[in-house]
Amino acid sequence: MLISIIITVKNEEKDMPDLLDSLVIQEQPIEIIVVDAHSDDDTQKIVKEYSEEYDFIDLYIKGGTRGKGRNYGAENAKGDLLAFIDGDEIVNPFWAKEMRKSAKDCDIVAGKTVQIGYHAFEDLERVELFYKGYDVTYPSCNLLYHKDLFQEIGGFDPWFMTAEDIDLNYRAVQNGAKIGYNENAIVYHRTRGSFYGFFKQAFWNGFGRKQLTMKHGALWKNYAPEKMITENMNMWYLLRMPPAFLGYLACKFFGTKHGKSEKPF
Repeated sequence: MLISIIITVKNEEKDMPDLLDSLVIQEQPIEIIVVDAHSDDDTQKIVKEYSEEYDFIDLYIKGGTRGKGRNYGAENAKGDLLAFIDGDEIVNPFWAKEMRKSAKDCDIVAGKTVQIGYHAFEDLERVELFYKGYDVTYPSCNLLYHKDLFQEIGGFDPWFMTAEDIDLNYRAVQNGAKIGYNENAIVYHRTRGSFYGFFKQAFWNGFGRKQLTMKHGALWKNYAPEKMITENMNMWYLLRMPPAFLGYLACKFFGTKHGKSEKPF
């Protein structure tokens, strides 16, 4: 089955060659759809150069949230399988093969994401959220959907600043979808390269978690606090909590109410 690999980027000139080099060697058939949110560096130039050499690479220009960009990429996808990854990643050579294999048995496939970069940030785990027995926090930096399911649930909600992938997975499971995990479908994801980037990410993650409660109601019962404390607790985990809480409060008091000003997929 053809896998349409959708990548939303902005100002990723530093990392795009590594990502594209790791993708063009994947098991065929694949197509690579890069949706650029009006970069002002050489990101578009790099993608165009690769597309001249590889006819299965296409570049599109679309601003807005990550969800909006991913929906736009999905609208232009030819494959029955939609895979989402980020611009700051390197993909294992057998990634597409493993994703395709797992897609035979699952509606959604989550791969293994290995953090690379500053070692203190590498060890931080995401705050998991469980729904109907599934971890719905598998990130869209390494996630595959059957296109018919993606269309059926309306794609990503472009209202979300972050956590659009959690919302998508949550709605998919609500719809009866099965999420499978393949630890051999590996991507290497670069951590934030500075303390400012680390705390900024934590702020927006908190903002996104509040957006989830604004749309879906209280979700606290779906977390596993004992696991968070016993497995994830370290200095950096504690340090990211204040900016995340500030993001949560910022969304609560200053964020817009949920409403789709734009149609999803």
